[in-house]
Amino acid sequence: MSLSENLDSSHLVTRVLNQLSNVTESVSANPSCGSDDSDTCRNEPAALRLKLFAIAAILLSGIIGVGIPLVGRRFKLLDSRSGGSTGFVLAKAFAAGVILATGFVHMLDDAVEALTSECLPDVPWQRFPFSGFIAMLAALGTLLLDFLATQYYERKQLVSTKVKTSCKASTSMASLSGSNEIMTIGEDRDDNLDKDPEDMHIIGMHVHATAHNHAHGHGQMNHHGQIHGHHMHGEVELSSHGRHVVVAQILEMGILSHSVIIGLSLGVSHSPCEITPLIAALSFHQFFEGFALGGCISQAQFSNCSAFLMSIFFALTTPAGIGCGAAVASFYNANSQIALIIEGILDSISAGILIYMALVDLIAADFLSRKVNYNMRVQVSSYVALFLGALSMAALAIWA
Repeated sequence: MSLSENLDSSHLVTRVLNQLSNVTESVSANPSCGSDDSDTCRNEPAALRLKLFAIAAILLSGIIGVGIPLVGRRFKLLDSRSGGSTGFVLAKAFAAGVILATGFVHMLDDAVEALTSECLPDVPWQRFPFSGFIAMLAALGTLLLDFLATQYYERKQLVSTKVKTSCKASTSMASLSGSNEIMTIGEDRDDNLDKDPEDMHIIGMHVHATAHNHAHGHGQMNHHGQIHGHHMHGEVELSSHGRHVVVAQILEMGILSHSVIIGLSLGVSHSPCEITPLIAALSFHQFFEGFALGGCISQAQFSNCSAFLMSIFFALTTPAGIGCGAAVASFYNANSQIALIIEGILDSISAGILIYMALVDLIAADFLSRKVNYNMRVQVSSYVALFLGALSMAALAIWA
């Protein structure tokens, strides 16, 4: 009996030793799972100086990028209703390409790398493409949010427009009633026969013209005093304004979500060799991303206060992420399982939002507009700018 117990104990010890041996081999084969100190270019003082420079450079790039369209609107350098000049349309197409490449080439690729890392367990992370699945859900969620927000703004503005129309219609009716009363008094009173009839005619024409102008502000008035307007143009403007408001807000939400991630990634790095190319790539990316956002804010015609707040949030998010990353860099392990899962999920969500916004609300909305479709020169130039923006941002993936 004791012999069998000894054999069982020896088998159990052998199994435990084999498992420990497998774990040791896996850790030694991939030492970066335990820590991120294996970088041969590690230099913390030099990295800190580069981070401070990165905060200033990226902040300045973001302010300039988002500020150009807003300054153009403020000083009437571009028409925010029609989409602006040809140069503005081309710059916005280039920026749309930058955002599209950011979603596909940078954010989605980083999400795949994080969620398929060898530091994560095989089940479930190696058995299912979570990065693409989460990006798909984020795109569909953005579509739903886009639809609901557009419906909300259109209904809100439609109610406001109806109230204003009804007030102006009442004013028109009052003016028309006053004109009829003046004409009646002018015709019935005998003590006014000594006045020139032509003067009374001029008074009647003036009041009729006033009522006519009120009526044509919203349509045509018939002999019963009813207003029949052609509201098609007004409805198009109403729908367009609501869309611009929604696009600007959702685009900012998608930009802010991934700006935090890329800021933290740069902030926690101790490698000057990694930070240097990131500064150039993020400054380029921040400028054109800001330009696209600024164009959307300008077309939405927000108040100066709202436009300023949205611009400040955009410009400060990435530098704030860099600062937070630098603050926690001493104890933050980018290769831990929790860090990889959170980074991969947020990168996937950001990729889905950016891809949807770039394709639907920036590229499709502008490239199917009348300004582009009815001008062959602008159409060709817009496609060239779009491809240049996408290819330029994609090429930066070689270094960052």
